[in-house]
Amino acid sequence: MTGFLRKGDAGYDEARTVWNAMIDRRPAVVARCATTEDVVAAVRFGRTQGLEIAVRCGGHNIAGLAVPEDGLMIDLTPMNAVRVDPATRRAWVEGGAMLGELDKASQEYGLATTAGNVSHTGVGGLTLGGGMGWLARRFGLSCDNVLSFELVTADGSVVRASADENAELYWGLRGGGGNFGVVTMFEFQLHQVGTRALTAEFSYPVSAGLDVLRGWRDLNVEAPRDATFTAFVDGTQVVVGYVWVGEGGYDLVPAFRKLGPVQNELVDETTYLQLQTREDNVQGHRFRRYWKGHYFDVLPDEAISAMLDNPGVPASLQAYGGAIADVPADATAFSRRDTLFEMVTASRWESPAEDEERITRLRGYAATLAPYASGAYVNTLNEDPINRAFPPATLERLIALKTAYDPENVFHLNQNIKPHAA
Repeated sequence: MTGFLRKGDAGYDEARTVWNAMIDRRPAVVARCATTEDVVAAVRFGRTQGLEIAVRCGGHNIAGLAVPEDGLMIDLTPMNAVRVDPATRRAWVEGGAMLGELDKASQEYGLATTAGNVSHTGVGGLTLGGGMGWLARRFGLSCDNVLSFELVTADGSVVRASADENAELYWGLRGGGGNFGVVTMFEFQLHQVGTRALTAEFSYPVSAGLDVLRGWRDLNVEAPRDATFTAFVDGTQVVVGYVWVGEGGYDLVPAFRKLGPVQNELVDETTYLQLQTREDNVQGHRFRRYWKGHYFDVLPDEAISAMLDNPGVPASLQAYGGAIADVPADATAFSRRDTLFEMVTASRWESPAEDEERITRLRGYAATLAPYASGAYVNTLNEDPINRAFPPATLERLIALKTAYDPENVFHLNQNIKPHAA
């Protein structure tokens, strides 16, 4: 094992610091794991010592669930190796790797798989919750591209899950979050995408927002799978556009120009790696943060109006559909396959004095939009019940799986699925 860190040790504060600066908890022990065997030893140590166990990879969970107060943090960040076989288009990714490490290794060969939009997000947390990214409409979610998992269970066993080995666990790991153990290795299917990307953004006055967002919504119905539509509103402007990975992408530009009076237009060719890092500074680690999320199966005019009627509160929308919806709802634990758009309203600030006002405002905004929502992404849940992410039949199946693999709920510092009582 790379080593244990305790309060006062060099590197302890760095290890416990996560993406949301509101999180200031102090684990009793940080176990920095470099191998699967280290993870096994850490899980057994935590259970023997009666410590609450959490798992840290990228640390992007908004509630900071990777950091247990006076518990054991299993820190996977030393396990960050990525191996790519360009002949079979596969990648083997250790459990502590960041998305940027997966992207860099794959792009050497013009390959990629669906990954999120911020390069210092952990592969593990993103994928176990589903994993949305710019390639999802073409190739499915991150979890749809996992061929196998290596997992350390609550009793310290090491198991493999794939379509033909522990198939029910394989089902649950694709969208069920970190409930079933510590994933130490992911095997991904990669895709030939080249190295080019196109981003297009068009801003309009908020007075034209309803017409613009209606038109954007309707354009999305016929959008090619290569395009992922995006929108942003904050009460002062409306920005809509799309991201396109690969060659082409310009044919959509005239339709966006016709949506309304364009105030500013930015159509930019970039590389896929630059696309994957463009939000890194915005998503840096020094800010206090809060967010709420919704899924929309439809986006009625009333929902659009509600978004526009909250000046000063930002909201982002990203299109689903395409290959995401091709997968049967019961094929993976991620089952909100009919989602049309995901919305996140998020705020970041630096002064603790702003906490209450910022959080109250976003809660109110999310509540206004809740009547139009069909659920939420498990990776954006924040104080929400777990059934927002899973329909009843899926949740029952996940509970049964949790009961089989973690009957004592050792791994409960996550978006928790509670096992049946013994």
